[in-house]
Amino acid sequence: MGVLKRMRRTGWWHAGVRDPESVADHSFRVAQLAAMIASLENADPARASFLALWHDTQETRIGDIPHTAKPYLGSSPSNEAITADQTARLPEGMRKSVQEAVQEYEAQETVESHCAKDADKLECLVQALEYRSNGFTTVQGWIDTSYKALRTEAAQRIADAALQTSPLAWRGR
Repeated sequence: MGVLKRMRRTGWWHAGVRDPESVADHSFRVAQLAAMIASLENADPARASFLALWHDTQETRIGDIPHTAKPYLGSSPSNEAITADQTARLPEGMRKSVQEAVQEYEAQETVESHCAKDADKLECLVQALEYRSNGFTTVQGWIDTSYKALRTEAAQRIADAALQTSPLAWRGR
């Protein structure tokens, strides 16, 4: 997991962000957002947050591949296969817990997995808004595609609020 603290989110380099957040930074906020979305969707916030926590851990093996690179890479191992390799030496209970979380997230068949996936998209949207407020003007594509990908009403409401609020509004007057 320490690798994710040092690994930068590479897609932002296309927007000119020289020092983007780490994958761990992203995953932390995704987990928080997943819990909040789940609480508004009458789902299990702890489960949604747990799914979100593990959603990008495979990047310790394959890196953070930007969306634009994926068409050139062909077939790559599934996140479930990478997670199986990553957890192979863990005690059975730990291994099973992590593998089941990744499987549930990837299958997108539960409300909690929808909340976690929406949290991933919402975090990208919020990060783009923060970068835009710092002068990076070419991030609108991330905002638009992230918003369009949201499935839950709660995530859409949070996104709408974020789009109408300054990233520093929390500081008050």
